[in-house]
Amino acid sequence: MNKKALAVTLCAAMTASVLMSTTAFAEEKTWVVATDTVFKPFEYTNADNEFVGIDVDILAAVAEDQGFTYELQSLGWDSGVAAVQAGQADALIAGATIKQERIDSGWIFSDGYYNATQTFVVAEGSDIASFEDLEGKNVAVKNGTAGADFANSLKDEYGFTVTTFEDSPTMYQDVLLGNSAACVEDTPIMAASIQDGDLALQIPEGMESEGAPYGFAIMDEKNQELLDMFNAGLQNIIADGTYEEIIAKYLGEDAAKSAVAAFSASGVQEVEPVETEAAEVEEAETEETAAE
Repeated sequence: MNKKALAVTLCAAMTASVLMSTTAFAEEKTWVVATDTVFKPFEYTNADNEFVGIDVDILAAVAEDQGFTYELQSLGWDSGVAAVQAGQADALIAGATIKQERIDSGWIFSDGYYNATQTFVVAEGSDIASFEDLEGKNVAVKNGTAGADFANSLKDEYGFTVTTFEDSPTMYQDVLLGNSAACVEDTPIMAASIQDGDLALQIPEGMESEGAPYGFAIMDEKNQELLDMFNAGLQNIIADGTYEEIIAKYLGEDAAKSAVAAFSASGVQEVEPVETEAAEVEEAETEETAAE
């Protein structure tokens, strides 16, 4: 073999090696997903010191369905958001409500995976039963959440102040200590926390929001592949019953059936017909004939 042929052969071999290495790297990519530390029943540590919850199980089921690997990092809400914004994590799953303000600031959401309302919560035996009863009092909220938005949207109208905390347990404690007359939390989280934590708190009727879906989120378009896999996997685990099993495990059968029904309802969308120029002319002629 002459030198020229040898050089070409070596170059081809090196190129093939690089391509194989690149392909292997892509296939072995481990996605880093940030989450909260305490947001029961969506993410929390159980009695066996295992990190569990609805978000944890949904992500695991979706990853198994789509065949990708990931590392789940329990960082807390603020730190988790900051990690994704800084590129230290690829995505966030932490009961993050899909809302326009977040989309405007660069959040890129998946399809919604759970519809939740936010509710005001008061101490057991409290005489607060309506928004009007909060006048002159303080309400505790968790930083950067839909619950905080809900409280802030009402504070001027009903004359209460708002104090912000970094996590849910500290927010609850502020109400239990009497420093705040109420706090605002996602309804399923609050119901589970009261039941499992035996907290001396209660949820008044009629003090909840209209509700909005939670979404898996990225903040860099280069991670669109992960978002697409999450959406595809979510649809598959809803279709095969895995999603319903996960919700039932943490919230009960009734809540699971309601969650699945919400997907069925939201999946049916009426499509408005597209008005073409010909259709517009035909409609105008029909109206003219009718007028005659």
